[in-house]
Amino acid sequence: MSTALMLRELVAQGPVLTDGAWGTELQRRGLPAGRVADGWNLSRPELVEEVARAYVDAGSRVILTNSFRANRIAMEKDPDRERVVAINHAAVEISRRASGGRALVFASIGPSGKLLMSGDVDERALRAAFAEQAGALAEAGADALIIETMSDLAEARIALEEALTTGLPVVVSMVFDSGKNHDRTMMGTTPEQAAAQLTRSGAHAVGANCGIGVESAAAICRAYASATDLPIWIKPNAGLPQMRDGEVFYGTSADDFAAYLPGLVAAGASLVGGCCGTTPEFVAALRRRIEELALSRLG
Repeated sequence: MSTALMLRELVAQGPVLTDGAWGTELQRRGLPAGRVADGWNLSRPELVEEVARAYVDAGSRVILTNSFRANRIAMEKDPDRERVVAINHAAVEISRRASGGRALVFASIGPSGKLLMSGDVDERALRAAFAEQAGALAEAGADALIIETMSDLAEARIALEEALTTGLPVVVSMVFDSGKNHDRTMMGTTPEQAAAQLTRSGAHAVGANCGIGVESAAAICRAYASATDLPIWIKPNAGLPQMRDGEVFYGTSADDFAAYLPGLVAAGASLVGGCCGTTPEFVAALRRRIEELALSRLG
């Protein structure tokens, strides 16, 4: 089966429920704020697996991996930098164990944290870092790769090209949180521009994650759908982070978040979950909405 066909068959029966946030969930389990989470795959695998299993138990049919920062550039100042391949291997192995065959594992590849256009990093270094990470994730048995939280379309394209060499399905997800209507990336790219470029470059699905909150996601999804026929991946934040008593919190409740599910599906979303601030409770609320939607269609 071709990689494109595999992904299209997955979404053919209706919206596919993905997972929620990883970073904020690991922080709830003791990860210090600002610490790269990926090293916990080796030092605290039981806590990472706890997060993954909670999402599967809540109803996720696709879960990610704790590998968002696990490339040599993003980890250049981290003491675990030289164990980056082992970290990626462990990330897939942990999510695979947690899934218990109940969910697919889409391995996470995040941005480098460096700006290509300002010369902070060059294309050759980016390609090497993304090729190493994608290769390690594929070697460990990921079902697909998800390049996520990308602000720079050029960097996203480089990551995509290297990820495609693995032969796995590749999803590319951008962040839209800039401009007057918060519908541009930090670099000024529109969803239509991202969809067109990433479709031409061979992505198997495209979408958006993070951003300012779920209330803006349907408009971004519609813009994507106007420019591509690929499956669309949507994972918004639970609103913008706020401070209360010295701690970060997100103001959107699980039920309020899930109330947007029908609108997202109507806008063209094929794979839906949450990003920062969302929890297994959010996934469970989304699952209930998906079940309600399926029943209403039968009725």
